[in-house]
Amino acid sequence: MTQQTARICILGGGFGGLHTALRLSQLPWATQKPEIVLVDQSDRFLFSPLLYELLTGELQTWEIAPPFEELLQNTGVRFCQSLVSEIDIDQQRVHLQNSQEIPYDRLVLALGGETPLDLVPGASSHAYPFRSVADAYNLEERLRVLEESPADKIRVAIVGGGYSGVELACKLADRLGERGRFRLVELSDQILRTSPEFNREAATKALEARGVFIDLETQVESITQDSISLDYKNQVDTIPVDLVIWTVGTRVSPVVKNLPLKQNQRGQITTTPTLQVVDHPEIFALGDLADSHDIEGQQVPATAQAAFQQADYTAWNIWATLSDRPLLPFRYQQLGEMMTLGINNATLTGLGVKLDGSLAAVARRLAYLYRMPTLDHQLKVGFNWLARPIIETLSK
Repeated sequence: MTQQTARICILGGGFGGLHTALRLSQLPWATQKPEIVLVDQSDRFLFSPLLYELLTGELQTWEIAPPFEELLQNTGVRFCQSLVSEIDIDQQRVHLQNSQEIPYDRLVLALGGETPLDLVPGASSHAYPFRSVADAYNLEERLRVLEESPADKIRVAIVGGGYSGVELACKLADRLGERGRFRLVELSDQILRTSPEFNREAATKALEARGVFIDLETQVESITQDSISLDYKNQVDTIPVDLVIWTVGTRVSPVVKNLPLKQNQRGQITTTPTLQVVDHPEIFALGDLADSHDIEGQQVPATAQAAFQQADYTAWNIWATLSDRPLLPFRYQQLGEMMTLGINNATLTGLGVKLDGSLAAVARRLAYLYRMPTLDHQLKVGFNWLARPIIETLSK
């Protein structure tokens, strides 16, 4: 390209995309600082590990989903709210649905994933996904209707015994209390297959204490407005439900899957250890849509923790390619795992520490506060977390 000022276009404002943009804005550019453009379909960043707390009223939307414009103030990063309609990697242009075009010198693919709701009949019409603030609002509205109904019991089926399914089950069980009747449906023979044993045991205990029934080795056959059909060892049972929440799977968006780039069977884009796309060193990919192995050959998991780490390397390597400096191969560090298991209850393992209960809940909150995207937002949220209990106590 013939532009004097290089342009870096970052698609997706999740953990990977936003933190790449923030890090790029902080790096020491010897020559003219490149133009950095961040594109996301939402006007807000989402701190997704805390999305569950919206359903229990423990946190407010502004705390976990601050506007991009607020986070990017005084950084020099330009924010553009739009959907990506096409990426032309030959012409190095991004086409947006608002008819805008963004030429780029460096491209960062960090669009995350989508929840596949077309895996079983009826899921797209009757199951609720839980990935975005909009999903949380939709689920909140459905819960409000059910809570205001005269029914004695509210029957909830949660599909998927991974992190999201387990955390949702515990939070909603605490919210609904005695009225709630919960089933957690898992295809494999155990919940939290990739979790440390300590966390799995703490989660199992938390689910049992809340009366959540766990259906292992069970497949969902179909979902209707008021029922779910489950297949356990070739025997299908149809069970009445009031609410089905779908937490299974992540699918790469069509705009990424259609790119003529090397991909794995799941449509994730294959990267080199420097997080560059194979055969396209001007494109970087990270997060859910990347099939990434670090310098030691270990598969990088599709987690917020990994995306944080990838963002630092992506920003540095983009800077290096534009500053004639050596690139750094990514080295993933497993720092541990945290899960919320209801109100004021969590589990935490990592760096030689194992905690569960209320102490783990406090540690989890503090760890996530530290990971909030800007110091300004950390201070606002931290002050609110300190002040709220005092205000609530005084107002009683």
